[in-house]
Amino acid sequence: MSVRALMILAEGFEEIEALAVVDILRRGLVKVTLAALDFKLVDGAHDIMIKADCLLETLPEFDYDMIILPGGSKGTDNLQDSETVTNLIKRFDVEGKWIAAICAAPRILDHIGLLKGKRATSYPESKAEMHHATWVDEAVVVDGKIITSQGPATALEFGYKLLEVLKPEHLEDIKKAMLFIR
Repeated sequence: MSVRALMILAEGFEEIEALAVVDILRRGLVKVTLAALDFKLVDGAHDIMIKADCLLETLPEFDYDMIILPGGSKGTDNLQDSETVTNLIKRFDVEGKWIAAICAAPRILDHIGLLKGKRATSYPESKAEMHHATWVDEAVVVDGKIITSQGPATALEFGYKLLEVLKPEHLEDIKKAMLFIR
């Protein structure tokens, strides 16, 4: 059975948080679709242009096991301002699917009420905007079907955690091949 993840890219996304995660998941045989919010060519926070697989509005199908939101302050603002993204996240929640967010992006989950009574983390400067979560200072936090992480330096750990929940049988081989020694 194919395991699929959807990552949404918006202008100003944090490149390492998106690309490290996509790379790890694809190495682990997870089919990842990169959907762009506005334009197929998406400019990241550090002027690295990424070509998405499709526009979010033309997403060809909806059979995903996980939605992933990379951070970046501007990218997170753009995702949070999108009603389409908010509705999609809520749909994943209602369907009991995995929801993952890193850096500033966990504040989107908090804003729409998904972190009420849950432990979560984010980029430390976003902590003040996390009104419903119990914020914890850990690299990666899993509470129920929600996975959050702190930022660029935690992107590999975040990616490995996502692989662990989606395709655990590939985790150790991928870590070994990538020389992950933590």
